Amino acid sequence: MADYMQHGGQVTHRGQQQHTTHPGQQPRAHQMVKAATAITAGGSLLVLSALTLAGTVIALTIATPLLVIFSPVLVPAAITVVLLISGFLASGGFGVAAVSVLAWIYRYVTGRHPPGADQLDQARMKLAGKTREAREKGEHYTQQTTGGTHQQST
Repeated sequence: MADYMQHGGQVTHRGQQQHTTHPGQQPRAHQMVKAATAITAGGSLLVLSALTLAGTVIALTIATPLLVIFSPVLVPAAITVVLLISGFLASGGFGVAAVSVLAWIYRYVTGRHPPGADQLDQARMKLAGKTREAREKGEHYTQQTTGGTHQQST
């Protein structure tokens, strides 16, 4: 069996001279294989892209007269389809939102403490406090105005 040793990321056979390469360096043959692979793949994709572009231009050239002839029917039909699809998507979104809100309210009412319940309780307490203050100010104002008119008349 041959003895192999690892030195600085490079495996050498015992007795061979160790080559000093930097950790980021690769042999020239490996770099050439990488470059050839990249050029082959890139070239193939470039040719495929050119063929797709040519096919699209040819299809558009053939379809344009048909689109012009049928446009009085196709344009309103396309508008109708877009409106129908957007209506269905909107109604579905509103339905999902309604179900989510109802589920949240159910969890809140049954005491399961859904997310955001603390903020709701704080806002409710703050609103109740402001309402109480406004009622007290209103009662105080009413007492002043009614009390003042009674004093003037007597």
